[in-house]
Amino acid sequence: MIPTNLTNCLELRELNLIDNKFEGKIPKELGSLSKLTALGLSSNNLTGKIPTSLGNLSSLNRLSTAFNTLEGSIPEELGRTRIGFIQLGFNRLTGRIPSSLYNLSNMRYFLLGTNQLEGSLSQDMSVAFPHLLQLDLSKNRFTRPVPVSLSNASMLQYIYLIANRFTGQVPPNLGRLQNLRAINMAENHLGSSRGDDLRFIDSLANCTHFQRMAFSNNFLRGPLASTIANFSTQLFWIDLEFNQIHETIPSGIENLVNLTYLDLDGNQLNGSIPSNIRRLYKMQELGLYGNRLSGRIPSSLGNLTISNLIDLSSNDLTGDIPSNLGACQNLLELYLSDNNLNGSIPNDIMSLSLWTFN
Repeated sequence: MIPTNLTNCLELRELNLIDNKFEGKIPKELGSLSKLTALGLSSNNLTGKIPTSLGNLSSLNRLSTAFNTLEGSIPEELGRTRIGFIQLGFNRLTGRIPSSLYNLSNMRYFLLGTNQLEGSLSQDMSVAFPHLLQLDLSKNRFTRPVPVSLSNASMLQYIYLIANRFTGQVPPNLGRLQNLRAINMAENHLGSSRGDDLRFIDSLANCTHFQRMAFSNNFLRGPLASTIANFSTQLFWIDLEFNQIHETIPSGIENLVNLTYLDLDGNQLNGSIPSNIRRLYKMQELGLYGNRLSGRIPSSLGNLTISNLIDLSSNDLTGDIPSNLGACQNLLELYLSDNNLNGSIPNDIMSLSLWTFN
């Protein structure tokens, strides 16, 4: 257990007990350490609730209790502190985000992922947190649309809202976030029936430091905007699988020269696979499974020499299997089933050390 006699250390500024084996409850007596600025209790075996007495720590700037088994609600009293870094993820916290937390204007890291929190987010989050750098509310039970005002949090770099119950469209002006590096809103209920759910992609082309995008397992409907070809060349990850994306794969996607992961599985894409995809030399995983792609498999896929997975299964591809695929010496998984391919399997492919060939 965390010793309660720590409260005798009246001049204590920082208490870091991260990554130990402390058990039991967080002592409410810690709330008497009036000069404490940082409290780190993550990665222990702590149980019970977060004490309301922590709200007495008026100088507290950093609070980390992640990776424990804490339960109950987040204390409203924490809004009386000066917290700019809060990490309460990977617990069993329930209830709503206390309205008082939105008064913490110094907030830079707001990390509450992997709990059982619910309700909707403040529509004025960018006003509440003007200095916010990272937002992680993944794996909770938040509902309603993602606040449009999030686009005004001009310093925001990372947005993680994975596996919630958000609905409606993705905020259309995310491109205002000039410092944005990564956004992941996978596994929600995002989308509408209007067919323009991907228009937010147009604005993301303005994010010159953008590296990673994931909106898989939603209900996003519409064509994949050609402006994706204008994304930052720092972009290395695109995951849009299992949506309702239609029309063709945009020409110009080969401009994303640092792309290592492209997953468009389970959509409604048609037309042919662009032959210029050969320019994506750094591609490691290419997923086009379960679309309506037609035409021949471009022999230029053989230029993706460091790829370890190519999945073209369940489309309407025709013709023979190009022997050039044998140049992908790092290929471990190749999926070509459920197409209209003919001819024999090239020896160059048979000589690959494939784990799976379907």
